[in-house]
Amino acid sequence: MSTKSKRHVRYPIPRSRRRSTPGAPPGSIVVHEDALPSRMNVLAYGPDDVESAEDISLEAIPGLLKRWPVVWIDVTGLGTAAVIEGLGRIFRLHSLALEDVVNVHQRPKVEDYEDFTFIVCNMLNAEPALATEQFSIFVGERFVLTFQERPGDCFGALRERIRHGRGRLRKGGPDYLAYALIDTLVDNYFAPVERYGDLIEQLELLVVERANKSVVRQIHAARRDLFLLRKTIWAQREMLAALSRDAYVGFTETTQIFLRDCYDHTVQLLDMTETYRDFATNLFELYLSTVSNRMNEIMKVLTIIATIFMPLSVIASIFGMNFNTETSPWNMPELNWYLGYPFALLLMALVAAGMLVMFWRKGWLGGDR
Repeated sequence: MSTKSKRHVRYPIPRSRRRSTPGAPPGSIVVHEDALPSRMNVLAYGPDDVESAEDISLEAIPGLLKRWPVVWIDVTGLGTAAVIEGLGRIFRLHSLALEDVVNVHQRPKVEDYEDFTFIVCNMLNAEPALATEQFSIFVGERFVLTFQERPGDCFGALRERIRHGRGRLRKGGPDYLAYALIDTLVDNYFAPVERYGDLIEQLELLVVERANKSVVRQIHAARRDLFLLRKTIWAQREMLAALSRDAYVGFTETTQIFLRDCYDHTVQLLDMTETYRDFATNLFELYLSTVSNRMNEIMKVLTIIATIFMPLSVIASIFGMNFNTETSPWNMPELNWYLGYPFALLLMALVAAGMLVMFWRKGWLGGDR
């Protein structure tokens, strides 16, 4: 990214605020008016084979659960209540958990139910602008059910690993798939967060070279976005701490070892965001210091100019007093000198030069003396 483009980068994080109607019964599934229609994609696999399909129906799911050890159903869009309710019946999901799926204002969390574990994460999308969306995961026996608000995610490489049998995904159970999804979500934070480090370095150069209101606005925007990122990562860290420490339905101790590594990644992300946020705060102080120094330089120049002109003004005012020399020989005899005018100019030049030399010797003109 060029220096010019980095100066004007702005990374807003839109925050969705969809909630149930006040007074609605607990567990009500009320889809939001701007939610996209729900589409289900499936990726079912075992150690030796894999099956994938797009836009499947609810009727096809029971057969997949019978044939495959692990079935990953990814629901894109939260605008079709019938699909969400149908999945709840098939997998016997609690109505309160389904309500949390459609009301996408949830903090990252993990909840343990009788037959499944419910996890809420925040997925970070970097293009075209930085934004977060809620990513919900249900983990149970033989299945992983995920919900995302809109098409497009960061799981392309993960799906390819499953299809081509790379790594241990095909040999693991639903809990390991859930770990792989969360780990991908966490790793997807690193590039945007590191981008803020580059942005702050560019802003630091701009503050030192030519601080202006535009730079201040960019610093403020970076601080705001880093604060929101820190808030999201902090909650995600707490969720992973609980998931890697406590016993939850469907999660084995082996998978919890991997989850502890994922927890370490969130701690690293949190350190990065806090460091960059501190740098952004320090940039404000650097900006104020730079503006103050520039103002001092301007005031110093103006003071030197005014100081030089003070004795020159005295000389000019004395020679400007038009007393009549015919009345008294003491009334400005210099007015009748043949070289009076050149003498006055020379006197002014000598006084100005002498003062400049004195200022230079004292180091008031930027010298070291």
